[in-house]
Amino acid sequence: MVRIQLIPFLLAFSLAACAGNQAASPTYADDNDPYEGFNRKMFAVNMSLDRHILKPVEKGYLTVPQPVRASVRNFRNNLISPVTLSNDTMQGSWSRAGVSASRLLINTTVGVLGLFDPATAMGLPRHTEDFGQTLAVYGVPEGAYMYVPLLGPGPPRDVVGLIVDTGLNPITHMGDNEVEGTVLSFAVGGVDARANNLGVIDEIERSSVDFYASVRSLYRQNRESEIRNGETDLDELPDLDELDNY
Repeated sequence: MVRIQLIPFLLAFSLAACAGNQAASPTYADDNDPYEGFNRKMFAVNMSLDRHILKPVEKGYLTVPQPVRASVRNFRNNLISPVTLSNDTMQGSWSRAGVSASRLLINTTVGVLGLFDPATAMGLPRHTEDFGQTLAVYGVPEGAYMYVPLLGPGPPRDVVGLIVDTGLNPITHMGDNEVEGTVLSFAVGGVDARANNLGVIDEIERSSVDFYASVRSLYRQNRESEIRNGETDLDELPDLDELDNY
C-alpha cells in the first residue's frame, strides 16, 4: 500500500523483509523505473519534508510515555483491522481471515476498544493485507515504479489499492468529512511508525551510497514479501551487499 510521506515507514519494514538474503534475482535486478528522473525529484521533495517537518514531530512524539504510544498504536490498528479482514476474505485466505476477525472481536472487547492487544498474547499475531496485495494475488502486474508526490513509492497497482483501502478504512469516515479522516489515519500511523524506527532509518540513509536506489529496492522486495505473506523464497531476493552498490 502507498503510505503518505512514509518512506521511512516503508524502509523500516523493508529492511526486516530483506535481512539475511543470499542471492540476486532478475526480478530486482530490473529496477522497473522508466520515470527515474521524475521519481528522483519527487523523492528529494519528500525527503526534504521529512527532515524539516515530520522528523521534528516524531522526536517530540518520542517524549510521550511508551505505554501511551503503544495504546495509540493498538487503538489505530484495531480500527483499521476491517481493511485486513476484507482483503483476507477477497483473497480467499480463510484461516488468516479467521485470525483477523478473532483479533477484532477480542481486542475490541477484552482489549477495551483496542487500547490493548490481548489477542497477540493469545496466539493471534497481527498481520496486514491491502487491496494492492489482493490485486497481485489475482495476477495484476505492478506496473512501472513510481514515486508519488507526498505519498512515496507506489506503482499503479498499489495506488489503486490505496484508493480502495481508503474507502474500507473506518477512520476515513470519521470527522467532518472523509478527507479529515484520511489525513488523521495516515498522520497517526505515520508519525508512530517513523518514531519507532528513527534510528534504523537514519542508519540506512547514512550507509547508502544512493539512498533513492536503496529505497526503491527495499520497497519492491518488501511488497513481494507482503504479497506472499512473508513466505518469500530467500533465493529469489538480492543480497544486502548489493545495496552497497547504490
